[in-house]
Amino acid sequence: MPLLDKLREQYGGGPVCSELHIAPSTYYHCQQQRHHPDKRSARAQRDDWLKREIQRVYDENHQVYGVRKVWRQLLREGIRVARCTVARLMAVMGLAGVFRGKKVRTTVSRKTVATGDRVNRQFVAERPDQLWVADFTYVSTWQGFVHVAFIIDVFAGYIVGWRVSSSMETTFVLDALEQALWARRPSGTIHHSDKGSQYVSLAYTERLKEAKLLASTGSTGDSYDNAMAESINGLYKAEVIHRKSWKNRAEVELATLTWVDWYN
Repeated sequence: MPLLDKLREQYGGGPVCSELHIAPSTYYHCQQQRHHPDKRSARAQRDDWLKREIQRVYDENHQVYGVRKVWRQLLREGIRVARCTVARLMAVMGLAGVFRGKKVRTTVSRKTVATGDRVNRQFVAERPDQLWVADFTYVSTWQGFVHVAFIIDVFAGYIVGWRVSSSMETTFVLDALEQALWARRPSGTIHHSDKGSQYVSLAYTERLKEAKLLASTGSTGDSYDNAMAESINGLYKAEVIHRKSWKNRAEVELATLTWVDWYN
């Protein structure tokens, strides 16, 4: 209606409504509601309030939540609202969650230390540090690719270690492992990954043995054999990486730090 207001000042309300095929009564009704919001219907007033709450939840969660997550957060805060109402209002507001892209294969397995699969696609844990899963993904920047490694505790889906690097050498996944070991000091934990060369390298497997972790590997390039780690990678790419272009590793590292803190 702001456009109609401007045109009305120049040409008059009646001619403008006629030209745009809008009933004058509709225009004046909208005007009255804008200037006297207390006279609007109870549903319209509640919609306005819900829009503010939806926008708040959306903004507080990095503008990545879709209908389901916004709705669940509102329920957790004690705001009783139907999911279909959240969907309707988010559509009106032009809000949408992020979508995950397709997985890109980033590793090529080499002949190194062979370990068995102790998980068999059963990504469940009854206690903290019973099962960790590890994987890394790539990020394209203006200065070339960087790689981001994560180690996740399956029990709570908590990221216990991560690292950003310009190199795919074993040292960068080792750094993520060292962070996790320092933070949790586990013993007897199953460490599951794919058969990427970094994770089955002699240096990495020896470090697992020193820390009394039990190595487990699935297939390289098979998302089902490391489904939980793949899921975290997909979420990270959708909620952080795919939303903008990146200049360099430092920028990716800062964004990853912020996201991990929020995610955990």
